Parts: sequence; C-alpha cells; structure tokens
Amino acid sequence: MAGGRPEAQDHPPENGFRPPGPPVPRLLPHIDRSVLPSLGGFGRYQKQLVVLTWIPALFIGLSQFSDYFLLAQPNGTCVQPLGNDSNWTVASPPPALVTGGSNGTGTGTGEEGYGEGTGESGLCDCTEWKLELLTGLSQNVVTKWNLVCDSAWKVHIAKFSLLVGSIFGYLVMGVMADWFGRHPALILSLFLVLVFGLSVAFSVNVTMFSTLRFFEGFCLAGLALSLYLLRIELCLPAWRFSMAMVASFLMVGGQLLMPGLAALCRNWPQRDDWQVLQIVIISPFVLMLPYIWIFPESLRWLLATQQYRRSKAMMLHIARKNRTDMTMEPSGVLIELEQELHRKPQRSCIIKMMSTRNLWKNIVVLCVNSLTGYGIHHCFARSMMDPEAQPTALCHADYYTMAGIAVATCLALCPAVGLMGRRGGLLTFMIITALASLLQLGLLNLIGKYSLRHDTVLRDTLNRKFSVAFSIIGMFSSHAVSTLSIFFCAEITPTVIRGGGLGLVLASAGFGMLTAPIMELHNQKGYFLHHVIFACCTLLCIICLLLLPEPRGKPLPESMADGETFTRQTLLHPGEQHLLLAKIDRDYSRVHDTPLHLSTTGSATVAAATALAAVPASYALATGGEVIGNHAVANGV
Repeated sequence: MAGGRPEAQDHPPENGFRPPGPPVPRLLPHIDRSVLPSLGGFGRYQKQLVVLTWIPALFIGLSQFSDYFLLAQPNGTCVQPLGNDSNWTVASPPPALVTGGSNGTGTGTGEEGYGEGTGESGLCDCTEWKLELLTGLSQNVVTKWNLVCDSAWKVHIAKFSLLVGSIFGYLVMGVMADWFGRHPALILSLFLVLVFGLSVAFSVNVTMFSTLRFFEGFCLAGLALSLYLLRIELCLPAWRFSMAMVASFLMVGGQLLMPGLAALCRNWPQRDDWQVLQIVIISPFVLMLPYIWIFPESLRWLLATQQYRRSKAMMLHIARKNRTDMTMEPSGVLIELEQELHRKPQRSCIIKMMSTRNLWKNIVVLCVNSLTGYGIHHCFARSMMDPEAQPTALCHADYYTMAGIAVATCLALCPAVGLMGRRGGLLTFMIITALASLLQLGLLNLIGKYSLRHDTVLRDTLNRKFSVAFSIIGMFSSHAVSTLSIFFCAEITPTVIRGGGLGLVLASAGFGMLTAPIMELHNQKGYFLHHVIFACCTLLCIICLLLLPEPRGKPLPESMADGETFTRQTLLHPGEQHLLLAKIDRDYSRVHDTPLHLSTTGSATVAAATALAAVPASYALATGGEVIGNHAVANGV
C-alpha cells in the first residue's frame, strides 16, 4: 500500500481530472472597466464622434415636426356654392397641439369643420373652395388637393403613414443593427432617407404622398435608432446621460426652427412652397454622406459579438487617435485579444429575450411606460386647448408652448436624474403624471358639481384654469417619462440585442403617438374614455417600475448573461442580507436517535421504543435517564 502512492503520483489523474485552479479573469467582456480605459477612456476621438451624432439630431427634429405645416388645416371660403345662396365662409377649428417629444412626430389636429361632411351637409355643399392657411406656408398638401369635407379622411391617412412607417422602421432596423452592425444600418437609412424624402416633394397626388411618407418615416426611424445606439456605446458610464440629453435639446431645437423655416419657404416662385419646405428639410442629410468613411463601427458591438479581428484594428485606430501607446499598455487587453482571434463571431437576435427571466420583464415594463407617456401626452395637449381663443393666435401659442415644455423637460431631467437616479427619476415623473391625470379627471368634475353652483361663469373660469394648469404639468412629466424610458432601455439592454430592445421601446412610443390621429379620425369621440384608460396605465406603471434595476454609474451589459443578472438591488443592505441568508451549521450526528430511524430497525426496535414510552415520567427522572440508556444499548441502537 505504501509503495502504491508514489506510483499513483507519477501518472496523471484518471479521466484527465485535474484539481480546479483559480479562474483567470477575462478583460475583453469588461469594456467600460478594461478596454476603453486602456484606449484613453472617453478621449478626444470618442468626443468627436459623439458630436457627429448630434448634428443629424437637428435635421431629424425638423422632419419629425413637418406634419404640423405640411398637413395643417386651413380656413375655407366657399366661392361657388351648389345653390343660389350667397358666398359664405367656414372656419375650421384651430389646429391642436403637436404630440411628440425628443423622438416624436408632430401631428396637427382639428378637422371637425371638414371631417364629417355628411353630418353637416350644408357646410360642404360647395363646388369651389378658397382655402387659406393660418401658419407658415401659403399652400400645403391639404390646399393643393382640396382635402376637405368628404376627402378629409385622406389627411388622417397621411398622418398615419409617417407614424406607422416609423414604428416598422424601429422594429426592423433595430434587428438589423444587432445582426449586421450599427454602421450598415446608419448608412442604409441615410441613403433611403435622401431617396424617399426628396421623392415626397414631387408627389402628384395624396396617395403617392402618403406612400412615400411611410418609407420616409421608416428610414428616419432607422437613422435615429442607429445614432442613438452609437452615441450610447461610445460613452463611459459618467458621460452617457449628458451626451444623450444634448441630442434631445437639438431635436427640440429643430422643433423651434420649424416655423421660421416654413415662413422662409412661403410664396416661393415657380414651385409650391410645401415642396420647397420638404426639399429644405431633407437636403441637410447630404452632409452625412462622409459618415460612410468617417464614422466607424461600434467597438462595443464588435467585442460583444466576438469579431476580434475587426476589434483589434479598431482598437489600434482609437488608441492612435487618442495618442495612447498600446505597446506599453499594462492591463494585457491586446495580449488577451491575440489569444481570442480564433473565435467565430456570434450574433444574437431580440427573439432570444423570450428565453430569459429578468431581461424580458425589464423591456416589457419600459415598453408600457413609453406607450403610456406618449399616449397620455396627447390627452393633456387636448385638454389645454382653449376653444374660445382666436385660431391664428392659438396655433402659434400652442406650438411654441409645446416646444417650451419640451425644453423645460430636458432642463429638469438633468438635475433630477443626477439626484434620484434613473429609476427614481422615472418613478417620480410617472407619479406626477398619474396625479395630474387623476386630478384633472376627478377634481374638475367635483368643482363643477359641488361648488359654485349658482355662479356658473366663475365656475367655468376656475375649471378652465385648473385644467390648463394640470395639462401643463402632465405634459411636462409625461414627456420626461417618455424620454427617460428610452434612455433607460438603452442602458439595461445587452449590447448584443440593444438595437432590438431599443426598437421595441421606440415602437411602443410610436403606438402611443398614433392615438392622436386615431382620435381625430373619430372626430374626438370617446376622448374622456381615452384619457381614463391611460390614467389607469400610469398607476400600473408605478407598480411595475419598482421591478427595474438602477443602471446609474454601472457598465453597460454586453452579453445576454450580463443583462439577465442586471437586476434590482434588495431593500436590505448587503450586510443585513448576508446575516439573513447565512447558513447555520447544525450537528446531525445524532439523527439516528430519532423515532423515524427507530421505525426502520425492525419490530424489536419498535417494541423497545414502545416500552420506553410506557415508563413513568417520575421514574425516568429519578433514574436520570439510566433506564433509557440501558434499553438502547440492549437493542443495539
């Protein structure tokens, strides 16, 4: 036996088993902690690329709010009525507010004067119209093709087309950005935006206009999504939110510039001014054509999909631009990269989210938040409209009020998120949205029912002021919820499926914005029920938000495993949780003395146990347990 031990040590263990050693930590999966710091961190080159993602945000903002002018409803004067009556004028209700945000699309409302020509047949008994726009252009799509009365439904279809195209664009281009890369999705969207956007200006009828607008919205969505992904993936954790908010400011800047741009295109010679406006909006995208050579692929996506050969060239390029010497790099990132060059690329699709336990829950919660935020935004905008105001003054005031609220939201988000974090800020703004909607739906009815019954003028004035105040607060908070939900999704979704996850949340936002033209199509019928449904959704969102993690200051998840383990922290401190979950060492050496074991030793042991149970308690106490011990020894227990 003694001679066998050295022999056993000379040979390798049976079945190739070797004792496990300490695992070697990998550096490549930790991009924010290892890879980017070794390349100079958030250096000059990354900052230049982020600035390049800001410039198109202004152009996208112009395109997304163009519907307010291209499809605005005019005032109509009947020049030639059907009968022998004299000429008369029909003034349509003023356009409603634009329902959109940092990623929204402007939509004008208010077709009640023309939308239901069959209901008020006298208003549409006319063979020739003189249509006059209230804002911006002198002629647009509605006035060119007389889309009034029985043809007013075509205006709604034109509004649907851009939004529906955006929804499909977010879904399709998000999957494409995950599978083929951010750069191919960006360049393809850019080319298609130029093609379809310029083609819209040469539409010969409203059907062609609506069809081309669908594809324009599709491409604009892919462009916005690709730029958002590149912007987030270029930044370190401390820079992500501030860089994203600058892009939001520029989109709002596009909204502010849109009325002035429309005024400059007014009365353009030899061409309809709406066509000139469309060309002016799309032409700046030509400046992005050099991005084909200037803008690189996302290094984060290359490493997450194990494309290490391309990653090596990209890392050397970034280090050279940041003036970082990789040959003296002490962390060993390049050495590990050389050892992984043989690996094959592994791409993922958003469908794999269904096999996870926590990741799909987080994305679904953010989708519902985005849908609710954009949907209830239109409810507040509709409540703020003053039907007694002058149409011309109201449409200008409403548009700039919307832009002002968007600017105020972006300004308030920065300190709020810095103080409360992503989850805390999102929860706070959602609570404010819920309170504003519930107070507007309930408190105003109580004011009218139980107070000031005799003074109806004062009651209506007070009701109107409260409604406007709650609407402004609700628009402010719902815009913040929408913007923060999109950014939240970009931070908690893994890099391998970030495009698909962000596309789902943006598509949900598109469905929320789609409720505005749907309400117009029904001539504002069911508006109160529409508001009640979204108010209930805000209460549901408040509960679900508690399930989300807090991503502030944390690295972006790269793989599906990283996203699955990215969960919320418990309410207890780590020390308290450790005490609750600590294992208590128990002594199980005497487990054979239990009655359960006695039952398995046979009938003799059972009889002995029965006899022991019949011993009087006083006798057992007097003998100090001696009898029990003797019986146990006799039976071999």
